[in-house]
Amino acid sequence: MLEARTRDYVEHRIRAGVLEHGTARLLEDSGVGGRMRAEGLVHHGIELRFEGQAHRVPLTELSGGRSIVVYGQQEVVKDLVAARLGAGGEVRFEAECVGVDAPELGKASIRYRAGGEERLLECDVVAGCDGFHGACRASAPPGAFREVEHTHPFGWLGVLAAVPPSTEELIYCRHERGFALHSLRSPELSRLYLQVDPDERTERWPDERIWEELRRRFATEDGWTLAEGPVLEKSITAMKSFVAEPMRSGALFLAGDSAHIVPPTGAKGMNLAVADVRTLAAALLEWYRSGDEQLLDDYSATCLRRVWAAQEFSTYMTRMLHPLPGDDFGSRIALAQLRQAAALGAASTHLAERYVDLCSV
Repeated sequence: MLEARTRDYVEHRIRAGVLEHGTARLLEDSGVGGRMRAEGLVHHGIELRFEGQAHRVPLTELSGGRSIVVYGQQEVVKDLVAARLGAGGEVRFEAECVGVDAPELGKASIRYRAGGEERLLECDVVAGCDGFHGACRASAPPGAFREVEHTHPFGWLGVLAAVPPSTEELIYCRHERGFALHSLRSPELSRLYLQVDPDERTERWPDERIWEELRRRFATEDGWTLAEGPVLEKSITAMKSFVAEPMRSGALFLAGDSAHIVPPTGAKGMNLAVADVRTLAAALLEWYRSGDEQLLDDYSATCLRRVWAAQEFSTYMTRMLHPLPGDDFGSRIALAQLRQAAALGAASTHLAERYVDLCSV
């Protein structure tokens, strides 16, 4: 296992934080769910907030008893690294992949740079889990992947604040000034987001302006108040949808962000990556046990059905919750969708089932 960054970096980089029911169950079944079970925040619902009113969607009630767990991606990484090293496995940190040659199963190699020199790792299979900008997908032969992408005309300003959350469940808010999200990381830390222009810069957002804008967008007719505190981190995230098809070239198998990116509105990115790895692991085990390549041959098609379902859901959530200037028709459609989702009928059930466990299918 090669990791370009330091161990400290990957274990503290703040990223996603919502685990689907199936993802949490997989971590438990894999023996790495102890801290998640002790420290993770189990949520049974989310709130949709629009037109100054709050509407709770009871996820567990509508999805047959399933729930989500709020547990930071960096915490999952800590647990996986500890388990890997504890089992005698090797993780080579600060080992940057510079190229992959993987023409067929059993004949693959990775060129990587570590300690100031270039090295070669020979292997049977390469799992390309190195993200959108990584070397794995770029190393494939020309034409190996068809890339489909869409860039949304806005970004997210994300902040991590040292303040107890003002909510017990995630709040997704559509406001005429833009989308806002109130998430949680722990009883002492809040994660909040604001829709901003795609070319916005963090230096234009001092803490006072951030809290003022969050107050405006989250305001409700019942006088709900937002707790404020020191902002520890700020970042701007572009909103992009991307898929590489197929997810395999020879002995190179793409997984996670190297193969697909979804807008974070649907909370699917990390869950899709875990689902890819789950599928690939089962296929590799079968190949090593019996020599049967069928599951490896099916890997891409199996994953892409799930990936496109997640793209559809993430796009639905994104368009429903993010107003665009001058798009009065789109705004009316979005509000109609929100009212249906809040009505606790078929639309609510459909949203709940996909939010809680889409990637386990």
